[in-house]
Amino acid sequence: MPHVADWKKEKVAELEELTNNNEIIGIVNLADIPAPQLQTMRRTLGDKAILKMSRKNFIKIALSNSNKDVEGLADYLEGQPAMVFTEMNPFKLFKILEDSKTEAPAKAGAIAPADIVVPAGDTSFPPGPILGELQQAGIPAKIDKGSIVVQEDATVVKEGEPVPKNVADVLTKLEIYPMEVGMDLLAVCEGDTIYTADVLKIDEEETLQTIATAYQNAINLSVNAGIVNSESAPILIQKAATEAMNLAINANILTSETTDKILSKAYAQMLAVASLLSSDALDDELSEKLNSVPAATEAPADNTEEPEEEEVEEEEDEEESAAAGLGALFG
Repeated sequence: MPHVADWKKEKVAELEELTNNNEIIGIVNLADIPAPQLQTMRRTLGDKAILKMSRKNFIKIALSNSNKDVEGLADYLEGQPAMVFTEMNPFKLFKILEDSKTEAPAKAGAIAPADIVVPAGDTSFPPGPILGELQQAGIPAKIDKGSIVVQEDATVVKEGEPVPKNVADVLTKLEIYPMEVGMDLLAVCEGDTIYTADVLKIDEEETLQTIATAYQNAINLSVNAGIVNSESAPILIQKAATEAMNLAINANILTSETTDKILSKAYAQMLAVASLLSSDALDDELSEKLNSVPAATEAPADNTEEPEEEEVEEEEDEEESAAAGLGALFG
Protein backbone atom coordinates (compact mmCIF):
# COMPACT_ATOMS: atom_id res chain seq x y z
CA MET A 1 0.00 0.00 0.00
CA PRO A 2 1.50 3.36 -1.00
CA HIS A 3 2.39 5.73 1.78
CA VAL A 4 -0.09 8.61 2.31
CA ALA A 5 1.34 11.84 3.60
CA ASP A 6 0.14 12.87 7.04
CA TRP A 7 -0.99 16.30 5.84
CA LYS A 8 -3.34 14.64 3.35
CA LYS A 9 -4.84 12.47 6.09
CA GLU A 10 -5.29 15.56 8.23
CA LYS A 11 -7.08 17.43 5.44
CA VAL A 12 -9.49 14.55 4.85
CA ALA A 13 -10.04 14.09 8.59
CA GLU A 14 -10.88 17.78 8.98
CA LEU A 15 -13.45 17.66 6.17
CA GLU A 16 -14.92 14.45 7.54
CA GLU A 17 -15.28 15.92 11.04
CA LEU A 18 -16.96 19.07 9.71
CA THR A 19 -19.33 16.92 7.64
CA ASN A 20 -20.33 14.84 10.67
CA ASN A 21 -20.81 17.87 12.94
CA ASN A 22 -22.90 20.12 10.69
CA GLU A 23 -26.51 19.80 9.66
CA ILE A 24 -26.16 21.29 6.17
CA ILE A 25 -23.33 20.38 3.79
CA GLY A 26 -22.94 22.07 0.43
CA ILE A 27 -20.67 22.00 -2.59
CA VAL A 28 -19.68 25.30 -4.21
CA ASN A 29 -17.61 26.18 -7.27
CA LEU A 30 -14.98 28.86 -6.68
CA ALA A 31 -13.52 28.88 -10.19
CA ASP A 32 -12.48 32.27 -11.62
CA ILE A 33 -13.14 34.18 -8.38
CA PRO A 34 -10.39 36.76 -7.72
CA ALA A 35 -8.90 36.68 -4.24
CA PRO A 36 -10.34 40.07 -3.13
CA GLN A 37 -13.91 39.04 -4.03
CA LEU A 38 -13.41 35.68 -2.32
CA GLN A 39 -12.35 37.40 0.89
CA THR A 40 -15.39 39.67 0.68
CA MET A 41 -17.66 36.65 0.31
CA ARG A 42 -16.04 34.94 3.29
CA ARG A 43 -16.78 38.04 5.37
CA THR A 44 -20.37 37.98 4.12
CA LEU A 45 -20.78 34.45 5.43
CA GLY A 46 -19.11 35.43 8.70
CA ASP A 47 -19.83 32.90 11.43
CA LYS A 48 -22.94 31.66 9.62
CA ALA A 49 -20.99 29.11 7.59
CA ILE A 50 -17.55 27.52 7.24
CA LEU A 51 -15.94 27.41 3.80
CA LYS A 52 -13.22 24.85 3.09
CA MET A 53 -11.38 24.58 -0.22
CA SER A 54 -9.75 21.25 -1.02
CA ARG A 55 -8.89 18.79 -3.75
CA LYS A 56 -11.68 16.83 -5.36
CA ASN A 57 -10.32 13.46 -4.24
CA PHE A 58 -10.01 14.68 -0.63
CA ILE A 59 -13.64 15.80 -0.69
CA LYS A 60 -14.76 12.49 -2.18
CA ILE A 61 -12.96 10.48 0.51
CA ALA A 62 -14.38 12.67 3.30
CA LEU A 63 -17.91 12.27 1.92
CA SER A 64 -17.58 8.50 1.60
CA ASN A 65 -16.14 8.14 5.13
CA SER A 66 -18.80 10.31 6.76
CA ASN A 67 -21.39 8.77 9.05
CA LYS A 68 -24.05 10.68 7.08
CA ASP A 69 -25.69 9.85 3.77
CA VAL A 70 -23.85 12.56 1.83
CA GLU A 71 -21.81 10.56 -0.68
CA GLY A 72 -24.14 11.72 -3.49
CA LEU A 73 -22.63 15.21 -3.23
CA ALA A 74 -19.53 13.82 -4.95
CA ASP A 75 -21.48 13.94 -8.22
CA TYR A 76 -21.47 17.76 -8.09
CA LEU A 77 -17.74 18.48 -7.81
CA GLU A 78 -17.16 20.93 -10.67
CA GLY A 79 -14.58 23.59 -11.44
CA GLN A 80 -12.67 24.47 -8.30
CA PRO A 81 -14.83 22.82 -5.64
CA ALA A 82 -15.11 23.71 -2.00
CA MET A 83 -17.29 22.53 0.84
CA VAL A 84 -19.54 24.77 2.89
CA PHE A 85 -20.80 23.74 6.32
CA THR A 86 -23.66 25.49 8.10
CA GLU A 87 -26.85 25.17 10.12
CA MET A 88 -28.74 27.52 7.81
CA ASN A 89 -31.72 26.51 5.73
CA PRO A 90 -30.43 25.48 2.24
CA PHE A 91 -32.65 28.08 0.54
CA LYS A 92 -31.33 30.84 2.81
CA LEU A 93 -27.74 29.75 2.14
CA PHE A 94 -28.35 29.84 -1.59
CA LYS A 95 -29.83 33.35 -1.38
CA ILE A 96 -26.92 34.69 0.69
CA LEU A 97 -24.40 33.33 -1.81
CA GLU A 98 -26.37 34.69 -4.78
CA ASP A 99 -26.69 38.12 -3.18
CA SER A 100 -22.94 38.21 -2.53
CA LYS A 101 -22.14 37.95 -6.24
CA THR A 102 -20.68 41.04 -7.89
CA GLU A 103 -20.56 42.36 -11.45
CA ALA A 104 -17.47 41.56 -13.45
CA PRO A 105 -16.15 42.41 -16.92
CA ALA A 106 -16.54 39.88 -19.70
CA LYS A 107 -13.48 37.86 -20.60
CA ALA A 108 -12.73 36.58 -24.07
CA GLY A 109 -14.21 33.11 -24.47
CA ALA A 110 -16.49 33.40 -21.44
CA ILE A 111 -20.04 32.12 -21.94
CA ALA A 112 -22.68 34.85 -21.80
CA PRO A 113 -25.15 34.13 -18.94
CA ALA A 114 -27.78 36.19 -20.80
CA ASP A 115 -28.04 38.35 -23.90
CA ILE A 116 -25.41 41.11 -23.66
CA VAL A 117 -26.92 44.38 -24.84
CA VAL A 118 -25.20 47.71 -25.44
CA PRO A 119 -27.87 50.38 -24.86
CA ALA A 120 -28.43 53.33 -27.18
CA GLY A 121 -27.06 56.67 -26.04
CA ASP A 122 -24.02 58.89 -25.70
CA THR A 123 -20.83 56.99 -24.87
CA SER A 124 -19.02 60.19 -23.76
CA PHE A 125 -16.06 59.13 -25.95
CA PRO A 126 -14.70 61.80 -28.32
CA PRO A 127 -14.23 60.91 -32.00
CA GLY A 128 -11.34 58.52 -32.45
CA PRO A 129 -10.30 54.92 -33.12
CA ILE A 130 -12.89 53.58 -30.66
CA LEU A 131 -15.59 54.37 -33.23
CA GLY A 132 -14.18 51.69 -35.50
CA GLU A 133 -13.86 49.27 -32.58
CA LEU A 134 -17.53 49.74 -31.72
CA GLN A 135 -18.62 49.20 -35.30
CA GLN A 136 -16.44 46.08 -35.67
CA ALA A 137 -18.09 44.69 -32.54
CA GLY A 138 -21.49 45.06 -34.22
CA ILE A 139 -22.50 48.23 -32.39
CA PRO A 140 -24.19 50.89 -34.58
CA ALA A 141 -22.27 54.02 -33.56
CA LYS A 142 -21.70 57.43 -35.11
CA ILE A 143 -20.31 60.84 -34.24
CA ASP A 144 -22.92 63.32 -33.06
CA LYS A 145 -22.21 66.76 -31.60
CA GLY A 146 -18.60 66.00 -30.84
CA SER A 147 -18.99 62.58 -29.20
CA ILE A 148 -19.61 58.99 -30.18
CA VAL A 149 -23.23 57.89 -29.85
CA VAL A 150 -24.75 54.40 -30.03
CA GLN A 151 -27.72 54.83 -32.35
CA GLU A 152 -29.85 51.95 -31.05
CA ASP A 153 -29.74 49.05 -28.59
CA ALA A 154 -27.41 46.36 -29.90
CA THR A 155 -27.24 42.72 -28.77
CA VAL A 156 -23.57 41.90 -29.19
CA VAL A 157 -23.59 38.38 -27.69
CA LYS A 158 -26.51 35.96 -27.37
CA GLU A 159 -27.11 33.98 -24.21
CA GLY A 160 -24.98 30.82 -24.12
CA GLU A 161 -22.51 32.05 -26.76
CA PRO A 162 -18.81 32.75 -26.10
CA VAL A 163 -17.75 36.38 -25.88
CA PRO A 164 -15.35 37.38 -28.73
CA LYS A 165 -12.18 39.17 -27.64
CA ASN A 166 -12.96 42.41 -29.50
CA VAL A 167 -16.44 42.51 -27.91
CA ALA A 168 -14.99 41.87 -24.44
CA ASP A 169 -12.54 44.77 -24.91
CA VAL A 170 -15.26 47.15 -26.07
CA LEU A 171 -17.61 46.19 -23.22
CA THR A 172 -14.88 46.92 -20.68
CA LYS A 173 -14.22 50.34 -22.23
CA LEU A 174 -17.95 51.09 -22.10
CA GLU A 175 -17.97 49.97 -18.43
CA ILE A 176 -20.54 47.28 -19.15
CA TYR A 177 -19.96 44.33 -16.83
CA PRO A 178 -22.27 41.51 -17.91
CA MET A 179 -20.70 38.70 -15.91
CA GLU A 180 -21.16 37.76 -12.26
CA VAL A 181 -18.40 36.70 -9.90
CA GLY A 182 -19.34 34.65 -6.89
CA MET A 183 -19.70 31.24 -5.33
CA ASP A 184 -21.94 28.94 -7.34
CA LEU A 185 -23.78 26.67 -4.92
CA LEU A 186 -24.05 23.44 -6.89
CA ALA A 187 -25.78 21.16 -4.38
CA VAL A 188 -26.72 21.01 -0.71
CA CYS A 189 -27.46 17.98 1.45
CA GLU A 190 -29.94 18.22 4.33
CA GLY A 191 -30.64 14.92 6.05
CA ASP A 192 -30.91 12.41 3.24
CA THR A 193 -32.10 14.94 0.64
CA ILE A 194 -29.86 16.66 -1.91
CA TYR A 195 -31.06 19.99 -3.30
CA THR A 196 -29.54 21.19 -6.56
CA ALA A 197 -29.21 24.82 -7.64
CA ASP A 198 -32.27 24.73 -9.91
CA VAL A 199 -34.41 23.68 -6.94
CA LEU A 200 -32.92 26.24 -4.57
CA LYS A 201 -33.38 29.15 -6.98
CA ILE A 202 -36.89 30.45 -6.37
CA ASP A 203 -38.74 33.66 -7.22
CA GLU A 204 -39.56 35.12 -3.82
CA GLU A 205 -42.35 37.43 -5.01
CA GLU A 206 -44.01 34.67 -7.01
CA THR A 207 -43.71 32.25 -4.08
CA LEU A 208 -45.23 34.75 -1.64
CA GLN A 209 -48.08 35.43 -4.07
CA THR A 210 -48.71 31.71 -4.46
CA ILE A 211 -48.83 31.27 -0.67
CA ALA A 212 -51.20 34.24 -0.31
CA THR A 213 -53.51 32.82 -2.99
CA ALA A 214 -53.46 29.38 -1.38
CA TYR A 215 -54.29 30.94 2.00
CA GLN A 216 -57.25 32.85 0.55
CA ASN A 217 -58.53 29.75 -1.24
CA ALA A 218 -58.27 27.75 1.98
CA ILE A 219 -60.25 30.42 3.87
CA ASN A 220 -62.94 30.43 1.16
CA LEU A 221 -63.19 26.65 1.30
CA SER A 222 -63.46 26.68 5.10
CA VAL A 223 -66.20 29.32 5.07
CA ASN A 224 -68.23 27.72 2.26
CA ALA A 225 -67.92 24.26 3.82
CA GLY A 226 -68.73 25.54 7.30
CA ILE A 227 -65.40 24.36 8.72
CA VAL A 228 -64.74 26.22 11.96
CA ASN A 229 -61.16 27.17 12.82
CA SER A 230 -59.37 30.20 14.22
CA GLU A 231 -59.26 31.88 10.80
CA SER A 232 -62.74 31.05 9.49
CA ALA A 233 -64.72 31.49 12.73
CA PRO A 234 -64.96 35.33 12.63
CA ILE A 235 -66.02 35.24 8.97
CA LEU A 236 -68.58 32.48 9.61
CA ILE A 237 -70.08 34.41 12.52
CA GLN A 238 -70.32 37.57 10.44
CA LYS A 239 -71.86 35.62 7.55
CA ALA A 240 -74.39 33.99 9.88
CA ALA A 241 -75.32 37.37 11.37
CA THR A 242 -75.87 38.86 7.92
CA GLU A 243 -78.00 35.91 6.78
CA ALA A 244 -80.04 36.04 10.02
CA MET A 245 -80.70 39.75 9.49
CA ASN A 246 -81.76 39.18 5.87
CA LEU A 247 -84.07 36.34 6.90
CA ALA A 248 -85.67 38.41 9.65
CA ILE A 249 -86.27 41.35 7.30
CA ASN A 250 -87.70 39.20 4.50
CA ALA A 251 -89.92 37.34 6.97
CA ASN A 252 -91.01 40.61 8.65
CA ILE A 253 -89.84 39.44 12.05
CA LEU A 254 -89.83 42.51 14.28
CA THR A 255 -86.85 42.91 16.62
CA SER A 256 -84.94 45.88 17.97
CA GLU A 257 -82.53 45.57 15.03
CA THR A 258 -85.00 44.84 12.22
CA THR A 259 -87.95 47.14 12.98
CA ASP A 260 -86.50 50.27 11.32
CA LYS A 261 -85.41 48.29 8.27
CA ILE A 262 -88.79 46.55 7.91
CA LEU A 263 -90.65 49.85 8.23
CA SER A 264 -88.36 51.42 5.61
CA LYS A 265 -88.99 48.49 3.31
CA ALA A 266 -92.76 48.67 3.86
CA TYR A 267 -92.75 52.41 3.24
CA ALA A 268 -90.89 51.95 -0.04
CA GLN A 269 -93.27 49.18 -1.08
CA MET A 270 -96.27 51.41 -0.21
CA LEU A 271 -94.92 54.17 -2.46
CA ALA A 272 -94.30 51.66 -5.23
CA VAL A 273 -97.91 50.42 -5.01
CA ALA A 274 -99.29 53.99 -4.80
CA SER A 275 -97.40 54.98 -7.92
CA LEU A 276 -99.41 52.39 -9.86
CA LEU A 277 -102.74 53.99 -8.87
CA SER A 278 -104.48 56.83 -10.69
CA SER A 279 -104.10 60.29 -9.23
CA ASP A 280 -107.84 60.37 -8.36
CA ALA A 281 -107.33 57.50 -5.93
CA LEU A 282 -104.60 59.33 -3.99
CA ASP A 283 -105.04 61.91 -1.28
CA ASP A 284 -102.99 65.11 -1.22
CA GLU A 285 -100.45 63.84 1.32
CA LEU A 286 -99.69 60.69 -0.64
CA SER A 287 -99.47 62.62 -3.90
CA GLU A 288 -97.00 65.02 -2.33
CA LYS A 289 -94.88 62.11 -1.11
CA LEU A 290 -94.85 60.55 -4.55
CA ASN A 291 -93.89 63.84 -6.19
CA SER A 292 -91.04 64.34 -3.74
CA VAL A 293 -89.56 60.92 -4.53
CA PRO A 294 -88.93 60.75 -8.32
CA ALA A 295 -87.76 57.14 -8.14
CA ALA A 296 -90.64 55.95 -5.99
CA THR A 297 -91.98 53.77 -8.75
CA GLU A 298 -89.25 51.25 -7.90
CA ALA A 299 -88.66 50.01 -4.39
CA PRO A 300 -85.03 50.67 -3.41
CA ALA A 301 -82.75 47.77 -2.63
CA ASP A 302 -82.98 46.68 0.97
CA ASN A 303 -79.53 45.02 1.00
CA THR A 304 -81.09 41.62 1.43
CA GLU A 305 -80.10 38.58 -0.55
CA GLU A 306 -82.11 37.47 -3.56
CA PRO A 307 -84.77 34.92 -2.56
CA GLU A 308 -84.42 31.35 -3.73
CA GLU A 309 -86.57 30.42 -6.77
CA GLU A 310 -88.88 28.17 -4.79
CA GLU A 311 -89.65 31.04 -2.41
CA VAL A 312 -90.55 33.62 -5.07
CA GLU A 313 -94.15 32.56 -5.62
CA GLU A 314 -94.91 32.34 -1.90
CA GLU A 315 -93.40 35.77 -1.22
CA GLU A 316 -95.35 37.33 -4.09
CA ASP A 317 -98.59 36.10 -2.51
CA GLU A 318 -97.50 37.54 0.82
CA GLU A 319 -96.72 40.90 -0.76
CA GLU A 320 -100.08 41.04 -2.48
CA SER A 321 -101.93 40.46 0.79
CA ALA A 322 -99.65 42.87 2.62
CA ALA A 323 -100.24 45.60 0.02
CA ALA A 324 -103.94 45.55 0.80
CA GLY A 325 -103.22 46.71 4.33
CA LEU A 326 -100.61 49.32 3.52
CA GLY A 327 -103.18 52.07 3.24
CA ALA A 328 -104.32 51.43 6.79
CA LEU A 329 -100.71 51.19 8.01
CA PHE A 330 -99.64 54.55 6.61
CA GLY A 331 -103.00 56.39 6.32
